[in-house]
Amino acid sequence: MSNRLLPFLKSAAAMNKSTLDLQETFRRLTYDLVCQIGFSYDLQYLLPSLPPTPFADAYETALKISMGRYTTLPFIWKVKKKFNTKSQKRLKHVVDEIQEFMGKRIKEKKEKLVNNRKWIDDHDDLFDRIMKRGQDKLQLGEAYYVDAAINFILAGQDTLCSALTWFFWLVSTNPSVEIEIVKEIKEKDDWREMVYTHASICESMRLYPPVPVEGKQAAEDDVWPDGTKVKKGMRVCFHILAMGRSEELWGSNWADFRPERWLDKSVETGEWRFIARDPFTYPVFLAGPRTCLGKQVAFIQMKMVASTILKHFRVIPSMEDFVPSYHSSVTSKMKNGFPVKILERF
Repeated sequence: MSNRLLPFLKSAAAMNKSTLDLQETFRRLTYDLVCQIGFSYDLQYLLPSLPPTPFADAYETALKISMGRYTTLPFIWKVKKKFNTKSQKRLKHVVDEIQEFMGKRIKEKKEKLVNNRKWIDDHDDLFDRIMKRGQDKLQLGEAYYVDAAINFILAGQDTLCSALTWFFWLVSTNPSVEIEIVKEIKEKDDWREMVYTHASICESMRLYPPVPVEGKQAAEDDVWPDGTKVKKGMRVCFHILAMGRSEELWGSNWADFRPERWLDKSVETGEWRFIARDPFTYPVFLAGPRTCLGKQVAFIQMKMVASTILKHFRVIPSMEDFVPSYHSSVTSKMKNGFPVKILERF
């Protein structure tokens, strides 16, 4: 936050009338964050020079082509794969790039683990823990580590970028909410005490969940409590975006951005208290045994970014009455980015 994000935004603010694409900024930031947390590797994407992003570009290309299979009939993409069409050649190329990049990171860690056990004990990123456990008990192969690393980035980068982008747009268009968040940030040093900020993040993800649609496949025949029969192999999808906008679930004011719907104010102290919702009503992080493992990490990261930015800067949409175009792929995005001006807060 202090060595990368703040200097970048200070530079943008110093340029006064210049416009910054906040969605692209968060894209770069989240790749840096995820790779540092996961592998202690710094991509250095969020620099004032805005360097090329080869790994991110390859990753997103692979994701786009792969997810395209869900929108076509299976035999179509299988034919494309058999005849090695242009898109399939491109997919193979970028997947090779990703696996080579990840393979190098894993190899470096394995060598350090073998040659210097103290090194791995002194470090504490995600893959240090996984590899230490794998070395001790599971004897996992390199392919497993590479696949796990790719999955970790998929779960943590794009979703965080999406959540932050929509959060800052909603806050920038609701001054009363911004005032309350800034007041809380200045009063509380511990992110765990930032209850109103936490509620604002939840409310933002209700309206714009990072993953708008989720699906599962039945492993066995089942019968739901309402009598619905689900056969083995059936795919069941639920629309998280639609659920967050349901009048039945959220009332007639569902369209309003109201963090207070997650809060209760103590009569004695005047302090806010967070009221969690049933995860089956609010399945942004899924529910039950499939609850997202990174839920708490995601909230920590979002509150850290939100408090860092809003304590020092105002984020103003560069166009008056700006309304973003919603674009849904794997995650919820703004179609043409989020152009903003960064102003220092005095």
